[in-house]
This record gives sequence, structure tokens and C-alpha cells, in this order.
Amino acid sequence: MKILLSGFGVVGKAVVQLLEEQRAKLYTKHGLAPVFVGVMDSKGVAIDPRGLDPAKLLEAKEKQGTVGAYPAHGLRDARETDVIAESEAQLLIEATPTTVKTPGPSLERLKAAFRTGKHVICVNKAPLAVAFPALQELSRHNRCQFRYSGTVGGGTPVLALAEEVARGSEVVAVRAILNGTTNFILTRMDKDAWTFDQALAEAQKLGYAEADPSADVDGIDTATKIVILANGVLGRPCTISDVKIEGIRGVAKSRVDEARKAGKTVKLIAQISGEGLSVAPREVPADSPLNVSGSLNCLSLELKTGGEVSLIGRGAGGPETATAILRDLIDIWHSIGSAR
Repeated sequence: MKILLSGFGVVGKAVVQLLEEQRAKLYTKHGLAPVFVGVMDSKGVAIDPRGLDPAKLLEAKEKQGTVGAYPAHGLRDARETDVIAESEAQLLIEATPTTVKTPGPSLERLKAAFRTGKHVICVNKAPLAVAFPALQELSRHNRCQFRYSGTVGGGTPVLALAEEVARGSEVVAVRAILNGTTNFILTRMDKDAWTFDQALAEAQKLGYAEADPSADVDGIDTATKIVILANGVLGRPCTISDVKIEGIRGVAKSRVDEARKAGKTVKLIAQISGEGLSVAPREVPADSPLNVSGSLNCLSLELKTGGEVSLIGRGAGGPETATAILRDLIDIWHSIGSAR
């Protein structure tokens, strides 16, 4: 399968390395032989319809800062949408870092892929948060497969579990912890009696939080993920503008202390219910499945029949997200098998 990769940062490099490591197994078990015919980063592109050498891609990025320095097949000024439209690739992996304030370029790449009949694996949350229904309609219109499991839960198969459960029973409500940074902060405030500022500083020191932690602590990252869950699993068309969002900046140490005394803990909970979509700090019982520590994520599904189903696991990370991309790639390969 010929593949285009947009984004060659932590996730992009991890997926190239993972597919190379798994190459023999993928062919033996699935008959799948992935080949990267184009890789794009913020400073250039590398294109070769015969396939690019993963080692040379990594070397160009490390030594020159861009895949545009790839020997003989690198370009510094190519237009990404033109590369996508003109490529003979069968699939685009969209792995660029984008915020919900600037989703334009990633949206254009996804549209260019669908309009030229390419399947898509997207681990970029921003375009899905602002235009999921439109992207889904465009993919269906052009008979393209569209997968995005790495956008929620990283390597933990959150969306796969939710889809499987939803097949057998009506999902009445969803409650989830979908951001490891905020969960780490709230855990420190609860277990170690730290203030918000102390816990945030530690999260930044350990690399959980960015220098600008707004997307995490203000609830934006969590909101994008609950939008993806609502659209992709529950078939509930919505965008991030439909989510009521409250972050954790206003959570005082006194509130965390009072919750602990009452046998509860404060968590940033994403919720889908009959009342709509919301993200806010809420108190959960100490024995609740949602009371996970550190940077763990948790998805809890309330079913009309069957009670409650929960999944706990790690969220973000290059290798973890690359694993999700590989799962999606295998899924698409088998889905299109009848057309081969």
C-alpha cells in the first residue's frame, strides 16, 4: 500500500519506525506491504513513487531539520495539497500538530485526500473537532475509508471499545477522563496536597504539560476528544462549539480537600448525556472507575442494558499513537480487501 505521511515530528517518526519494524509480520499475517511514497513536514517534502528509505528520512530530519533535505527526492517549497492531489498514494496519514484555532491547513489536506479518492488515517484532533460531520460526509461521498482511533486515548483502543459496546447496547451516557496532563495535576493536588500552580509546574518539568498549557488545563483538548467520541461512536453530529467547557484553572486546593474528606476526588470529566456535551471539574466517588491516578485516561460507558463498562489506559505519546495508526492501517487494508 502506497502511503503519504503529513507530519514528521514525534508521531510521524514513530509510525515510520514502527512500520519498518513490523514489515515482515505485516506481510506474513496480513499480506500488507506499506510503502511511504511521500512525507511532508513544516519545511519541506520528500517524494518518490518507488518508495522512500526510512533511514534516509530520519537522517534528513535529524541533520537538516526537514525531510526536504532527502537526497535527490527532497523539495523545500512544494504545496502540500498539490502533493496530495498528484500523488498515486492510496492513503494519507495526517499527523501534524494543529490547534482548534488554526485547523485550516490540516482541513485542506484531508479534503484534498478525500477528493482524490485517498483513504485517511487522522491523529490530528483539531480538524475533527471543528468539522467532523463535513469530513465524514466527504469521505463517504468519495467512498474513502476514514479512521481516527489515535485521536482519543493514543494507543489505548478507546474508540474501538466504545464502538464494540455500542453495537450491542444503547449507550445512555459517556463519562471520561481524556487528558493525562490535567489528571496528573489533579492527582498531585489530591494525593500530595499541592496547589494548582505547584502541580502544573511539576507537569511541565516532567514534560506532561507544554510551556503554554492552555489547551490542556482550559479543557480544550478534552473537548475535542468528546466531540470525536460523539460523532464517531454515537452518531451524534456536533463540533466543539456545541460543548460547554470549563477547565481546571479555577479548582482551588480547598475544593480538592473537601472532596477528599467526603470520600470523593475532583477530576476533569468529559460527559455526553441527554443534556448535551460538557467538560468540567466534577467530584467522583473514591471507588469509581474514573478515579484513576497520574496521567492515566479512563472511558466509562453507561448502557441501557448491561450496566457500566470502563476502560483504563495510557493516552498520548509517539509510540502509543503510532500503534493506533497501525491498527487503523490494518483495518483499512482489510476493509478494502474485496476491491483488490
